[in-house]
Amino acid sequence: MIKNKKNIIIISILILVVLYGLTYIPHRISHIKPNEVSKINIRCGYNGDYIEITKKSDIEHIINNLNSVTFKKDKPSFFYMGYSFNLKIYNNKQRVIKKLIINSEETIRYKGFFHRAKKNKIDYEYIKNLFE
Repeated sequence: MIKNKKNIIIISILILVVLYGLTYIPHRISHIKPNEVSKINIRCGYNGDYIEITKKSDIEHIINNLNSVTFKKDKPSFFYMGYSFNLKIYNNKQRVIKKLIINSEETIRYKGFFHRAKKNKIDYEYIKNLFE
């Protein structure tokens, strides 16, 4: 009986370690259909400016770009301050369906971790130009 409990505990720990390790495999953060997005709110970390994107061509460009980037999870982002762009993406029911922070064309903060672009890059300049 005691031996079985130890085996169960060891197997459970191994499963948790493997599952946690799988979160570091490069993957896409976004699988959103552009036609399901009603708006994107973006706050600029440089000056605090805020814009609301509702133009379909801008939404399509941003969403298609985010969908094309494969990210690899990196170190935790807790206690890090500052950002370039803070995005909130809304569906057609006006509910937030994705929140993320863009730090550069290769780095985002998402769900408490930095994520680095491995395939493709974020069109950072496109978003930056929306504020000009």
